[in-house]
Amino acid sequence: MILELTAEQLAFKKQVEQFARDVVAQRAAFIDKSGEFPSDVIRAAADAGLCGITIPKIWGGGGRDYVSYALAIEAIAKASATVAVSLVVTNSLVAELIAHAGRDQQRERWLRRLASGEMIGAFALSEPDAGTDAANQQTTAVRAGDGYRIRGRKVWVANAEGAAVAVVFACTRPGLRGQGVTAFLVPMEAPGITRTARADSLGVRGLGCMDLDLDVTVADDQVLGRVDQGFRLATWALQGGRVAIAAQALGIGEAALAEAIAHARQRVQFGKPIASYQAIQWMLADIATELEAARMLTLKAAAAKDLQEKSTLEASMAKLAASEAAHKAADKAMQILASAGYRRGSTVERLFRDVRATEIYQGTSEAQRMIIAAKVLGTA
Repeated sequence: MILELTAEQLAFKKQVEQFARDVVAQRAAFIDKSGEFPSDVIRAAADAGLCGITIPKIWGGGGRDYVSYALAIEAIAKASATVAVSLVVTNSLVAELIAHAGRDQQRERWLRRLASGEMIGAFALSEPDAGTDAANQQTTAVRAGDGYRIRGRKVWVANAEGAAVAVVFACTRPGLRGQGVTAFLVPMEAPGITRTARADSLGVRGLGCMDLDLDVTVADDQVLGRVDQGFRLATWALQGGRVAIAAQALGIGEAALAEAIAHARQRVQFGKPIASYQAIQWMLADIATELEAARMLTLKAAAAKDLQEKSTLEASMAKLAASEAAHKAADKAMQILASAGYRRGSTVERLFRDVRATEIYQGTSEAQRMIIAAKVLGTA
């Protein structure tokens, strides 16, 4: 498949690349070193129209297609993986989900402010015993008056430090696993929510990940979509999220390749640049080829998200290919830079730590292979 970008897509890509160079890249090292949630950069991204990229204009968004969105996330990730993931969460997992399944009153209350970047969102699905097995929700939502009482614990909730609203998934019909899960829109300042900072992570530092202990009451109008149909919404949101994480991985991989090329050209050993040695050339050739192949899968998946009712297979293939190609790119870049890349504080060292997460969050590589195999075998 050859996907030719439109003039509008190319112009948007160029605009985001400029923002990434001028704003995001200048803060990337500090975000990583400090581990602080980059509220200032997210606000700047909002001003640049990056918090509601695919949201219809009627709700205050950019109204752009998913290919444009993927191009934007790739450009941001090339500068900072943390900023890219924060934008993925608030775009794909929260704003798009409300646009898809929310009632107009919910869109008026939350979607406009999410699309403008006035607020950001969080996605509370994972639990201590519900990671890859996300249907195994232990958080419960029990009828209480004209609403529900939600009690449980959510873990690794990205953006929780700065989010104003979270999509919280809870079991409304115990024993039915995914068939008895409901999604709720919960203000993060609601009484009964306790946020606890997570222990420091290897990479993607500054993502504002927190655990949420919940004993909170919500009204009926905070149910997102239909009661007991929340797990379907989670899987719908993750289709888009996985395309975006594939794009994020590509950005990290491209940054690693750029670092490797620059070093190979200027590093002289035995009287000539190491770029002249076949061992280095072949590593660079493999990195570039595998990233380009992953890019084609990612763009295909992004186009499928717009054109097809379901893009589960395309999204899983893109995330699997891009995350593993980017991991290899960072690994080989570190090999090419050797001690210059291995030292703490180098760009390649940060990329090496950041890229590992792309094979884990929003579905591990093993989970993607399970999904792909089920589609190939016709058992899904």
